[in-house]
Formats: sequence, structure tokens, C-alpha cells
Amino acid sequence: MTRPIARRLIATASLAALMLGAGAALAGPEEAKRWIDTEFQPSTLSKDEQMKEMEWFINAAKPFAGMEINVVSETITTHEYEARTLAKAFTEITGIKVNHDLIQEGDVVEKIQTQMQSGRNIYDAWVNDSDLIGTHFRYKQAIPLDDWMAGEGKDVTSPTLDVADFIGRSFTTAPDGKMYQLPDQQFANLYWFRYDWFQRADLKERFKAKYGYDLGVPVNWSAYEDIAEFFTNDVKEIDGTKVYGHMDYGKKDPSLGWRFTDAWLSMAGNGDKGLPNGLPVDEWGIRMEGCRPVGSSVERGGDTNGPAAVYSIVKYLDWMKKYAPPQANGMNFSESGPVPAQGNIAQQMFWYTAFTADMVKPGLPVVNEDGTPKWRMAPSPKGSYWKDGMKLGYQDAGSWTLLKSTPVDRRKAAWLYAQFVTSKTVSLKKSHVGLTFIRESDIWDKSFTERAPKLGGLVEFYRSPARTQWTPTGNNVPDYPKLAQLWWQNIGDAASGAKTPQQAMDALAAAQDDVMSRLERANVQGECGPKLNPKTSAEEWFKKAEAAGTIAPQRKLANEKPKGETVDYDTLIKSWPASPPKRS
Repeated sequence: MTRPIARRLIATASLAALMLGAGAALAGPEEAKRWIDTEFQPSTLSKDEQMKEMEWFINAAKPFAGMEINVVSETITTHEYEARTLAKAFTEITGIKVNHDLIQEGDVVEKIQTQMQSGRNIYDAWVNDSDLIGTHFRYKQAIPLDDWMAGEGKDVTSPTLDVADFIGRSFTTAPDGKMYQLPDQQFANLYWFRYDWFQRADLKERFKAKYGYDLGVPVNWSAYEDIAEFFTNDVKEIDGTKVYGHMDYGKKDPSLGWRFTDAWLSMAGNGDKGLPNGLPVDEWGIRMEGCRPVGSSVERGGDTNGPAAVYSIVKYLDWMKKYAPPQANGMNFSESGPVPAQGNIAQQMFWYTAFTADMVKPGLPVVNEDGTPKWRMAPSPKGSYWKDGMKLGYQDAGSWTLLKSTPVDRRKAAWLYAQFVTSKTVSLKKSHVGLTFIRESDIWDKSFTERAPKLGGLVEFYRSPARTQWTPTGNNVPDYPKLAQLWWQNIGDAASGAKTPQQAMDALAAAQDDVMSRLERANVQGECGPKLNPKTSAEEWFKKAEAAGTIAPQRKLANEKPKGETVDYDTLIKSWPASPPKRS
């Protein structure tokens, strides 16, 4: 994801990794051993294996000893740990001083655009969301890492990097088949619910009597809506506290854009089948033919303003008005985020797992005395337009990105740091700190088997086959910074009542097509840049999709609310694999 503002709204900070006066002289095996013994535990490697990996870093860093490099990321717990702890460790072990800046995500996007456009080296490496994969692939300012690791950067590429172990590598792979970014952290947006309430016999009995099926994890949006209605208007109060069946936010604010680009429309069933993103039409509604985006409006073969997209906005507005706390419509992302932890929300469709650590703190109304959560997370329910084979939600994948404008020696030193903070020596401990998995080996480590009961389903989700249906923005989006800002402005008009959902999505589709038309005229993205289809009728595109056996754009369904369907949470968890997949 690249959001215009940091997801975790912590004060903007710049944290330099401080090298002790004699840091460069101390760099070496003794420093590595001290860090392995005191900080880099647990690890999927033995201490001897960790030491061997660190010895490679020590030797590879020798040509750059004493160099000072600058890297940047947005402010979330994982990156705070890197900036405060891992940068210091890297400096002491290798002798390369790292200044790891933490800034708001919008600033990351702005600054990387500036470096790409000006050629002036601002940072030597960037943790930049994989949502920009289509941008990086087309503008040719980012270095394809496959080429780098096999060529110019071969001498500074760790033999134990194990790219196949990274669960997000498909997210950072462009249409040319090359990996452009290395994942550093990942988290998904999932369904969140009060497990303790859903287990109450009296509530289960009342729900089944009214709706004819069991209270449980909703499989479809119909069930989510029924559950929201039930808790808001039937249950009303629990232990003397007014409860609500839904939580969201609606303020016309840049954070409103994430709510939808992070992939609300995909949950509804917008776009085509395909993972990590639909082809030829993705969840933004942008159609791509070959490697060229050709339009987002239905009249050009896209789906941004099609029935599935409009349905998603209608449901978003309807649920917030009927089932969320009255103040939700005036909240932004940061203001709404803490509300479920206050103890009066029954469920939330759109909840980032990056909040897990904040939701399991002792003393919260949603945490038991033994430290286990009263809530759980589970796969999100599907909208009525959704078909098997589509993506089902969003997964953030902040990823290391190298730019051509960075001098080669600085790029090499920064690449060493990027590999260090994602290495097997440190990645398991980092996963425990930030709860943002990047490696399959970490997910299946016994330390997470032991910790799983206190994380509300996070470990079970990441070990499940469902995980692959949660993906970032993909290759169809040719210029993420230019297009992403259009979403909050246009959908904000629907949230405020200034436009109907159809009018808002028509305006958004037109605005996206206008940006892509300008890119086409400027011819700044080469042979894979936009080339818009001529406008025809929606009916013509509906027929084309049906004839081709693809999905998007879909016709409006006669019934957008089929019967609700749920699944028992514990049964669902037991159906998932109990051991890691075999490596090919």
C-alpha cells in the first residue's frame, strides 16, 4: 500500500542510528556475537548459522566501512524497531553508519517522486509500498532487483537471502517478470469481531430465530449486514453499554482513499479473476491489455463505475449510517482506528492487522485477564459480485526500492542494510516486534505457534491458504501517486451526500481516464504506458466480457442481497493446514 498519510498515526520522527565513537573500529565478529546473543533471538537460524550470515555481511561491507548512508520509511512499529535497534546493530557490526529516517507516508511518496523526477539523490534506499509496482515498472527509475542481484550488485547480494522464502515476492514482480522491490513488512485488512459475544448461547439462539442461520463469521456481505442489524437494533446493549454492529469512517480526508484503494471494491466483486490482481481488469477497475492500461470507465472496458463498484459504495454508506456510531461519518482513519478496542463494537469489515499489537494490550475492555483477546480476526466476507478466483482484500507490502539516481557505491551499501533488516538472522525477532510477516519460515516458527493464542487469529490467517487472496495494488495502475489522490476526493462527495454513489464513481472513472490520457499524450511511460480504448457503450463491454469468459465489467444483479451465510470460527481454523507447504 502506499497511503498518502502514515497508517499508524504516530508523530513524524527522524531517528538516526547512532554509531559509537569507535563504532567502525568495533565492527566485526565480536559485535555480531554480542547482538546475536542479546537481541537477535528468537531466530529460525541457530546461533552458529546466524554468525555465518553476519560474517558474510562483515566481509561484504569492508569496502564501505566508514560510509554514512540515508534510508527512509513510513512510521509503523516495524520500521521504528529497524530505525532504533537494527540500524544501530548494522552500524556496529559492519562499520557502515545508517541514518534511518521515519516520516509520514505521504512524505515518502512525495520525496521519492522528487528523486525520480529530478535525478537528485535524496535517499540511498527506500521502503516504498509495493502499490507503486506499476509506477516503477513504467517510469524505469527503479532498478529491477533480479538484474541488480545478478549483475552490478552481485558482490553485495547475500547468498542466504533466500528470495523464495518471501511471501510477498509476487506483489513486487512486474509484467516483465522481474522483481523490482524486496518486501520488508506486510499486513492485511481483515474481518474483526467479538468472539466472546458470538459465542454467547443466548445471542446465538436469538440470531438463529430471527435469520434462520447460525451466528458466526460472515461468508458474504448479506450475513455481515444481518449481524450488524442484529447487534445494533436487536441486542442494543451488553453489560449496560450501547453496542454497534459495525465501525467505519467517512470524513473527506486523504485517509478515505485508502479505505477504497485498499481494496474495498475487490471485496465487493469488482474486476476480474486473477492473483495477485485481476486481469484484464483489476480491483481499481482499470483494464490492462498486454502491459498497457486502456481505461477505467465501463465505456472503455473498465469497471470503476460499473455495478459492482457502485454496489460497494452503496453498502459502505448504508452500513455506516445504520449500524456505526453516529460520530463515525465525521472521523478519519486515525480517529476511527482505536474505537473497536473501547469495547462497544461487535464487528468490523475493514480492519488492518497492523493494529494487532495495540488490540492485545493488558487492561483493554477487549482483552481477558489472562492476556488472550476477546476478539478474533478472520477472512473478510464477499460481496454479491465476487467470484471464485478473485482477490478478496488488501495486503500492505512496504518494500525496499533502489533508484538509478543513487550512486552505485551508496546503493550497494544501502542494499546491504536492506538485506540485513530482512535477513533470517533478524527477521523472526522483527516479526515478533511488529507482527508484519515477510518470510514463510518465520510464520511457521514454533515461537509463533506458542504465541498464536494471544494474537487473535493473526498467525492462523498467515498460515492459511486464504492469505494469497489478500494482495496490494498491482501492475494495472500506471501512476499510483497521481491516481490514488482522486479516490478520496470523489468518494468523499458520496460520503458527504454531494453526489450519489453512481455519480461519484462516474466522476472517479472519468478522472482516472483523464490522468491516463495525459500520460498517453506525454508518452513518458514508453511501450507499457496507457493507451486508452475509444468510448463505446456499457452494453457492448458487458457483451464482450461475457463472450470472452471474463468477469468485468459485470451487469447489475437482480438480487444484490442473497441469503446470509456464516461459518463457525473454530471450525474454519481447524480446516486450515497444520504444517508449512513444501518448498519446490
